Amino acid sequence: MTTGRSGTDLRVAVLAPISWRTPPEHYGPWEQFASLLAEGLVARGVDVTLFATGDSITAARLVSVTERGYSDDPAVDPKVVECLHISEVFERASEFDLIHNSFDFLPLTYSQLVSTPVLTTIHGFSSPRILPVYKKYDGRSAYVAISDADRHPDLTYVATIHHGIDVRAFTLRATVGDYLLFFGRIHPDKGALEAIDVADRAGLPLVMAGVIQDREYFETSIAPRVDGECVRYVGSVGPEERNALLGGARALLHLVNFDEPFGFSVIEAMASGTPVIATRRGSMPELIDDMRTGILVDGLEDAVAAVHRIAALDRVRIRADAVLRFGRDRMVDRYLDAYELVLSGGD
Repeated sequence: MTTGRSGTDLRVAVLAPISWRTPPEHYGPWEQFASLLAEGLVARGVDVTLFATGDSITAARLVSVTERGYSDDPAVDPKVVECLHISEVFERASEFDLIHNSFDFLPLTYSQLVSTPVLTTIHGFSSPRILPVYKKYDGRSAYVAISDADRHPDLTYVATIHHGIDVRAFTLRATVGDYLLFFGRIHPDKGALEAIDVADRAGLPLVMAGVIQDREYFETSIAPRVDGECVRYVGSVGPEERNALLGGARALLHLVNFDEPFGFSVIEAMASGTPVIATRRGSMPELIDDMRTGILVDGLEDAVAAVHRIAALDRVRIRADAVLRFGRDRMVDRYLDAYELVLSGGD
């Protein structure tokens, strides 16, 4: 078997989540990552089997235990299909040289029951309570961090690999609109209310797009501010609308209230040439080159001032930087290197 960047004769199982299809029609960052990786590997000649929902779209070989994801179909029991989904890949482990787990911590509990190496991309830690699982299998399963900021000091990693995107899906526009954009989950962690406050104080309209993850927060804090003019909520949007919204915005407001592990919308905005105004937390200083591709801020006053400074940033240079740093090919290169390290028994 030959490993390395060509992928020759390499057989990889990519285990995607099954909350939504792969790639997601709207929201679903982990499914989006699994799709980008699987398609990138296939393009390199890797023999990829994608374990995902039956309605997923892929050039890889598709294996599924449920036609639709449990967030799309309330008739699907999450625990039942997750058990069937994870067991499916491990019962077929001998068919693969490596299993790439993009499903969080639960598949690790199967990893020592098979001889096939398992590499897990850790998409952040939803709670400290899941850490004991990662600690138990540390050193027995390979871990990849999605940012240096998200590395846990008690775990060992083979690499930090930033997510990549298909930069061709994002368009640099000659002219932009007069609006600011919030693009993400409607949840206190994501700073939706802060985005409204900053846009209001800066005197610019705000367009909001994303799934409503916290219904009470939306109804009590966000909906009363949505008037269709100063603040518009357009719901969860698909790829074409996403491209138009990101590319047309004066800036993306990413005023997170937690240590963001990564942030697809941040690099998608930059791939559109749109600068990002982001809280200086988590991975944001890794992704944003301050005063080049965006502005890092430490509070609302700082963010309002940044809105008035953002026009000085060069949108052509912002896109060029995003293409260089966050293109899918760069991500695939790094993962093939990580696979080779794991398969060769390296540290």
